[in-house]
Amino acid sequence: MSKTVLISGASSGFGALTARALADAGHLVYAGMRDLNGRNTAAASDAKQYAAEHNVDLRPVELDISSDESSRQAVDTVVSETGRLDVLVHNAGHMVTGPAEAFTPEQLADLYDTNVVGTQRLNRAALPQMRGQQDGLMVWVGSSSTRGGTPPYLAPYFAAKAAMDALAQSYALEVARFGIETTILVPGAFTHGTNHFAHSGKPADTDIVSAYETKYAGLMEQVSQKLAELEPSWADVAEVAKEIVTVVGTEKGRRPFRVHIDPSDDGAAVVNGVADRVRAELLRRIGLDDLLHPAA
Repeated sequence: MSKTVLISGASSGFGALTARALADAGHLVYAGMRDLNGRNTAAASDAKQYAAEHNVDLRPVELDISSDESSRQAVDTVVSETGRLDVLVHNAGHMVTGPAEAFTPEQLADLYDTNVVGTQRLNRAALPQMRGQQDGLMVWVGSSSTRGGTPPYLAPYFAAKAAMDALAQSYALEVARFGIETTILVPGAFTHGTNHFAHSGKPADTDIVSAYETKYAGLMEQVSQKLAELEPSWADVAEVAKEIVTVVGTEKGRRPFRVHIDPSDDGAAVVNGVADRVRAELLRRIGLDDLLHPAA
């Protein structure tokens, strides 16, 4: 059955791939992008061209998750045009690289605003519609860094993604009785096919960066190189989009709570497996195990 889907951060990377894959699967997809008439004009044009060439329903929509008003307007556009919102994909995010101490508090706040607070803005815009429907699916695109091996010089990004993962876990329980289901997608460190590393932010305090270079010279280059070497030749970022298509197409109540797509196998699947079992067991012990699945 065709679903109405809204994806944040759909101008490139996982978001663009997922928007196209879901549209190819027959869903009506709103590809959220900020500044459609500016920095993302080309991305919006590409999405429209893809829709025309493949005869699918893929619609760029203005969505800046740093703005309450933009988040509300994006959801209002979807609902006014289709009458419902079935799937919300939290994909927008930003990576930074460098020694943690060299990032200003303002930089960390900005990073958290994009990776964490932005999901809250979009939830507050979208959940009233989903609660009213007594139905929906929230897909959170996380990161294996939240529980897998974590190399240095990525601390602010890792911390932000861990915060988003924690938020997703709690939201899953709090919306379940409204019939809303949750899946957390956990991609590994794909070094090809996205612009995460190439477009990553850098620390503002260059004096601190210089101080760290006396002991850690070339460390980020080493991390990037070694992560690339760990990545198998067959690794394909498109697998993330394919998994989301599978989750959306799965029968309600049978969707997985968490899905890992990590060709390099950094260990997150093992740690998450234990943590999710402990979480489920505690909910059973306190009589809230009905929250592990959405209400029918």
